Amino acid sequence: MRELSAQNSQHRYRIDKFKVPPASREEFLKGVRDTQSFLATIPGFIRNALFEQSSGPGVFNFVAMVEWESAEAIERAAKAVTARFEATGFNPQATRSRLGIEADVAIYLETPTAALE
Repeated sequence: MRELSAQNSQHRYRIDKFKVPPASREEFLKGVRDTQSFLATIPGFIRNALFEQSSGPGVFNFVAMVEWESAEAIERAAKAVTARFEATGFNPQATRSRLGIEADVAIYLETPTAALE
């Protein structure tokens, strides 16, 4: 198991979980990929990933994760994304409502492995 280093102890993880109806899948994926590409251009970005549930009883069938260098990097990203959405007229809440998508969004810190022992 990977140990939490002092270097990445300040990293923050934005983890978004989505319940996406099958009919909304393609439009949802296009939007997520577009947003993830934009996020990768923002200073402090480290990596992102998108996961699709392949089995199990969970209600969320997609999970998007973005790793950032710090809380400040997330603040910069949030401002940049808000500005981009305003400039393009995109409303994420309205789009989720129209597509029937449920979301659970939060910022996480990595738990040191020693705390799990």
